[in-house]
Amino acid sequence: MARILLIDDNPDVLNVVHRVLTAEGHVVEDAPKSSAGLALHRANPFDLVITDIVMPEKEGISTIIELRGECPDLKIIAMSGGGDFEPYGYLDIAIRVGADRTLPKPFSREELLEAVNDMLSGKPE
Repeated sequence: MARILLIDDNPDVLNVVHRVLTAEGHVVEDAPKSSAGLALHRANPFDLVITDIVMPEKEGISTIIELRGECPDLKIIAMSGGGDFEPYGYLDIAIRVGADRTLPKPFSREELLEAVNDMLSGKPE
């Protein structure tokens, strides 16, 4: 199974996604903000990063740009509920700056697992 980094400022999202992915046998580490996630990845790179876009300290778009610059082959899934805007605008930008796949919140367990499995198996979106 894969090592997955989950970055989201919402503890409920971290908890639910963490539980779903660990139940599938993945090793998951959580980061409540981008800087913590970047530090974890730099210390011990992950197979897949799942990051929220709208976060207070540093937005996920900047995180994706940094990760992509440092690790061109890293698999990245961006997720967003959109904040005050429709999530698709943020998610379109995430794809343009380097995310491989997107998940609009809310998403189902099945949608999450499909996205993760596709990324880990090398299938495109």
